[in-house]
Amino acid sequence: MATYNKRGYKPKTKEEKIEVEEVESTTAEVFNTLDETASKTEEFVEKNQKYIFMFIGAVAVVVLGYLGYSEFIAKPKQVNAMNDMFQAQKYFDQAVNGVEKDSLFNLALNGGEGKYGMLDIIEEYSGTPSANLAHYYAGTAYLRLKDYKNAIEYLSDFKSDDEILAPLAKGNIGDAFVQLNQQDDALGYYEEAANMRNNGYTTPMYLYKAGAIALELGKAGKALDYFNRIKEEYPNSTEAATIDVFIGKAQVLASK
Repeated sequence: MATYNKRGYKPKTKEEKIEVEEVESTTAEVFNTLDETASKTEEFVEKNQKYIFMFIGAVAVVVLGYLGYSEFIAKPKQVNAMNDMFQAQKYFDQAVNGVEKDSLFNLALNGGEGKYGMLDIIEEYSGTPSANLAHYYAGTAYLRLKDYKNAIEYLSDFKSDDEILAPLAKGNIGDAFVQLNQQDDALGYYEEAANMRNNGYTTPMYLYKAGAIALELGKAGKALDYFNRIKEEYPNSTEAATIDVFIGKAQVLASK
């Protein structure tokens, strides 16, 4: 660094004196610019402080409102929904495993013994995870009760990333469309269900259903692809036990 930057230094030559003056002039300009910028900033804040404070206040209200909603409304609402849903879930499980299926599915939907059913949970606790899950239960219950249009409606409103429930919901919609004799729609949902996840339960099941519907629709080549996937990728699945029969059938139809 040049010696003239040192405190108390006096230039000895004319050239050094000129250089020092230039440095001091530049420094003065920088500080003047900073002062002007600071003054303008202060002036802007002074003139607009009302709006600035309003903006800050609005942001604070939004943040605090979200935190308050999450802590004091959303969480307690979900806890209540889970508690009220317990009996409806119990009816559903009993219907799946019991003998009086229709009456139990109806209880799961509409409630009983003064307790909420799945339809009540959906209405009373809209926006909660429990209400979302209730759409799955309600749709599946309607499917078992052969009310296929309601089954499609409620299952379509169910949203999930779950490994099993997500493809099951899509596959159940496919089952409903089969019963409504809308095979093309059913095939689309079976394909979606098969491709949503990669596991040894739902994937081969919906590949098999997609293949069967594809055969029915005269799409033997597509059916053969699905059946071969089961044989190659899921050899230990239930569907793989008889898959060679369907592969043979698809090969014959595909060759025609």
